[in-house]
Amino acid sequence: MNLILLEEKDFIAENLVRLSGRRLQHIRSVHQAEAGRELRVGLLNGKIGSGKVRRIDTDAVELEIALTIDPPTPLAVTLLLALPRPKMLKRVLQSVSSLGVKQIYLVNSYRVEKSFWGSPLLHTEKLREHLLLGLEQARDTILPEVHLRQRFKPFVEDELPQLCAETRALVAHPTSEPAQPLGPSIPTTLAIGPEGGFIPYEIEKLQQCGFTAFSLGERILRVETAVPVLLSRLLPL
Repeated sequence: MNLILLEEKDFIAENLVRLSGRRLQHIRSVHQAEAGRELRVGLLNGKIGSGKVRRIDTDAVELEIALTIDPPTPLAVTLLLALPRPKMLKRVLQSVSSLGVKQIYLVNSYRVEKSFWGSPLLHTEKLREHLLLGLEQARDTILPEVHLRQRFKPFVEDELPQLCAETRALVAHPTSEPAQPLGPSIPTTLAIGPEGGFIPYEIEKLQQCGFTAFSLGERILRVETAVPVLLSRLLPL
């Protein structure tokens, strides 16, 4: 936890918060903080700053906070991701959140198993839990939004054209030509398929929306590896 995330409900006075549970345990066991210690904190969807420990015991910690710094600039990427298997999705969400993506669409695909859509991980609180872990790692405060789209064709035909309008639309596909350096020059809509990639019909539908297919070369990567590799190519220097 490189950043202790605060929420409005944590405040007990204008510049004073009280924390317990997971955050308290981290402050006690990892930071080994005592009264007077300053920690890096940030208000969810707000500014970043410092929190000075006023009191700490086994039940709670009180921090006097000063928030003065804007969070990192979001990555100008809207991510369309074929729903991965639940264990993989946990890691992907944390990576995507830590890399600064703020709009995530989990979409269906022919190669996505129907059982994945019944996973408890897709419940709002579970998604939020893993997104927060990514924010804490990256010292960010702006919580990404996750949109679930269980029907591929209606999403691509009715919603995607407007979503990707005036962006560079790219779809990663293992059998396409390798990409030239992507660069962070313009807002991008990036589609990443399941293991094995989107099927030809799905690639065709995406291309009809203006997407350009590309690959990372000869190597076939797992989704949990491909996602951070692709997003890293879009990070500003």
